[in-house]
Amino acid sequence: MKNNYIELMEKRRTVYSLGNNVEQTEEALVNTITEAMKHSPSAFNSQTSRAVILFNEHHHKLWSIVEKELRVIVPAERFKATEDKLASFSAGFGTILFFEDQDIIKQLQDQFALYAEQFPTWSEQGTGIAQHSVWTALAQDGIGASLQHYNPIIDQAVKNEWELPDTWKLTAQMPFGSIEGVPGKKEFIADEERIQVFR
Repeated sequence: MKNNYIELMEKRRTVYSLGNNVEQTEEALVNTITEAMKHSPSAFNSQTSRAVILFNEHHHKLWSIVEKELRVIVPAERFKATEDKLASFSAGFGTILFFEDQDIIKQLQDQFALYAEQFPTWSEQGTGIAQHSVWTALAQDGIGASLQHYNPIIDQAVKNEWELPDTWKLTAQMPFGSIEGVPGKKEFIADEERIQVFR
């Protein structure tokens, strides 16, 4: 009998062809994202992960910011592909910005000096878990998404636009929306290359 959670993980795919034909209300989506974040585990139950959920003009503004920042560093003759990719994200219903609160990490480093150098690593693990939890929860509701990393290029512009705390470190951007194109077949390396079992 197949594990239900494994089935959900199989349903979670990287979806680039997004649309705004979403049945769920913004309130319902916020609730799903919030609950997924809340129940994501973190080292020492530190709960360092933060999220900003963008809809409507805020969602489109984010991808305009990304485009503006990238135009400075991407050669003009190669920008069309970048522009098309960003447009596919903007075509979605919304975007989630993921952050890690560096102030909490610093407090934990001071409180548990023996593990001080480990807390940044555990923070990265925590944001990954939170992102996967949200991504899988959205997939359960038939919402497509992908995970993007335009940080740190856009960090300051994002903080300025939405007046976010300086202690929040941007870790990823997740555009989401209706699934307008089926992802291709996913390839896997042999299980034996990744898993060792000793009995």
